[in-house]
Amino acid sequence: MSESLILVEKAGGIATITLNRPEALNALSIALRTELATAIEALEEDPDIRVLILTGAGRAFSAGVDLKELGQKQGALRGVDVMGAMARFSGPIIGAINGVAVTGGFELALGCDVLIASEEARFADTHARVGVLPGWGLSQRLSRAIGIYRAKELSLTGNFLSAAQAEAWGLVNRVVAADALMPAARALAEDMLSTVPELLVNYKKLIDEGFGQDFSTGLETEQRFFKAANRALTPEAVEARRAGIRARGQTQAKE
Repeated sequence: MSESLILVEKAGGIATITLNRPEALNALSIALRTELATAIEALEEDPDIRVLILTGAGRAFSAGVDLKELGQKQGALRGVDVMGAMARFSGPIIGAINGVAVTGGFELALGCDVLIASEEARFADTHARVGVLPGWGLSQRLSRAIGIYRAKELSLTGNFLSAAQAEAWGLVNRVVAADALMPAARALAEDMLSTVPELLVNYKKLIDEGFGQDFSTGLETEQRFFKAANRALTPEAVEARRAGIRARGQTQAKE
């Protein structure tokens, strides 16, 4: 029996999905994309899983769509809505970018909520060199993440962006040593899990919904969420959580 194209590990409210075609730099074949979308949809239905970490096996996060398959199969870019499955996952998705993230792999990274990169990570949008326009959101997400001028430089040249430059441009939250990548991702996931459960979901939804709106409409959206979520909030509940916030602040101040 062939090994699964993705590996799923669950522990303490966190699911880690590892793209598992290291010999092909985790190229996104139809089969891999199908397994990935199915796994994410199943995790969304799992009440015990609240945060997802996405990474790659071997020396690549993902080299993008399988170009060999693309050259042999008509419609190889269609049919599997991985980005939709990611968007429908209600909790945060942390991208642990362990190596190259190219074109479709870059788009996959941009579909995450937070990115942590290994020092060995590199990013590239080679759509213009392959001769295919993006269809998974890169043309819109990248410019919103790093600014339109930098996005045009990357997309219209196909040049690679180092992990250090990605951090300087605000594409990734931080860069860590290769052996510290997964511990850093898990630590961040644990921090997210320590928040009020329903707020973790609703706050992500609020940020995402407002980000696609103009500023005035975004403020109206915030008020709508605020009124709905805070209607049942009691002073006793706030006071009970204050002690935990103070203790956390004191602990972090010592680190």
